[in-house]
Amino acid sequence: MQNRSWAEPWRIKMVEPIKMTSFSDREKALEKAGFNTFLIEAEDVYIDLLTDSGTTAMSDRQWAGMMVGDEAYAGSRNYYNLERAVFEHYGFTHLIPTHQGRGAEHILSQIMIKDGDYVPGNMYFTTTKFHQQHAGGTFVDVIVDEAHQPSSEFPFKGNVDIEKMQALIDKVGADKIPYLSLETNVNMAGGQPCSMENIRTVCELCHAHGIKVFLDATRAVENAWFIKQREAGFETKTVKEILLEICSHTDGCTMSGKKDCLVNIGGFLAVNDDELAEEARNMLVVYEGLHTYGGMAGRDMEAMAIGIGESVQEEHMASRVGQVEYLGKKLIDAGIPIVRPIGSHGIFLNAQEFLSHLPRELFPAQALAAEIYLDSGVRTMERGAVSAGRDADGNNIYPKLELVRLTIPRRVYTQAHMDVVTESIISVWEKRSEITGLEMVYEPKRLRFFQSRFKVSQPSAVDEDGCKCCSSTVS
Repeated sequence: MQNRSWAEPWRIKMVEPIKMTSFSDREKALEKAGFNTFLIEAEDVYIDLLTDSGTTAMSDRQWAGMMVGDEAYAGSRNYYNLERAVFEHYGFTHLIPTHQGRGAEHILSQIMIKDGDYVPGNMYFTTTKFHQQHAGGTFVDVIVDEAHQPSSEFPFKGNVDIEKMQALIDKVGADKIPYLSLETNVNMAGGQPCSMENIRTVCELCHAHGIKVFLDATRAVENAWFIKQREAGFETKTVKEILLEICSHTDGCTMSGKKDCLVNIGGFLAVNDDELAEEARNMLVVYEGLHTYGGMAGRDMEAMAIGIGESVQEEHMASRVGQVEYLGKKLIDAGIPIVRPIGSHGIFLNAQEFLSHLPRELFPAQALAAEIYLDSGVRTMERGAVSAGRDADGNNIYPKLELVRLTIPRRVYTQAHMDVVTESIISVWEKRSEITGLEMVYEPKRLRFFQSRFKVSQPSAVDEDGCKCCSSTVS
């Protein structure tokens, strides 16, 4: 049967006007922001692909749920509705609500990690790694090698390398590994999923050595969708069934509800262990709020409970991932270098290949994100050396992947918006040799990618191949 067109599984009931600014306006806004897309004011952005975190459009049912928020300080009924939703869809028995995902990361890290511990994970995520290190741990990357190869079509680049995990256990001892941080649909690798077989195998290995496994379940529903599409034996299972099976192998999860749960704020820590839950609740009262609201209002808990149910609907996931695939295929057809296979929550441009004339010291991904905004008002974000930060000796870390992320908010933009984005990326690609790198002129102490500022690097000469060389490097 011939392929048929598809449409988003929703009707638009309310609209938020956006405007295209002039090139001159964008130039001023970019300079004011220090060439950091995080510092551009939202009203100066045309199509905002900075993040999918908290940028979703909520459904009519979620907005209706907001109206029945129980704002009681203790025992809000919305907490119990959320608790039931988490148990039904994720299977964990204890719910600790937080203001967002990093609140859950902080609590888990503080109660689980001791000075000198090692915390393995399938590629780092910025805030997760910070909280682990802040608690005294050392992050160890145990992801498969294919995750660092942008052009590889390996279908499960989020997998843990079992041999790397075993080698770490042999080297430092299981007693120095409090848990494995297992991210579903690995963000920094390009939204790449783990297979169920790998999840099951690595959890069996960890549990055999007394090591717990905690999911970063922020995009676990999207991971379940990819398992359904790519892994033999799961074709006829529902996303809801696959999600429960993923979680059943683990000991708990941290969650940023601002992604899969389809809300604008909120998160949670969920565990099965009674003693661990009690300790987490004690920490919650100190840092977030009472155990029946944590860092959320009752109305936000109600919206999240409803959003969790909507997130596992097959038509929602087909549309969510389908829109990302639509954009990715158009860029591939245009010859644009992106991370492959296409992930779930965004398209990741291979900035190192896109701007191959720029050395890593001049932050090509940051420069590319700035150039895309300048071209069209489309806001993207860097995922490379700026995000990676510095090592213990103060040197810039240059990860194998130097990427620009085009993150698609859920239920926000239409296919026409994706066409505009495609045209902008192609336009920048065609003039890529003219793009100059950036020098960092301000760097905050922690998580520098949020607030760093840059200036355009000045070319000093032309080498024998005709390539512009830059006169200075990042201080």
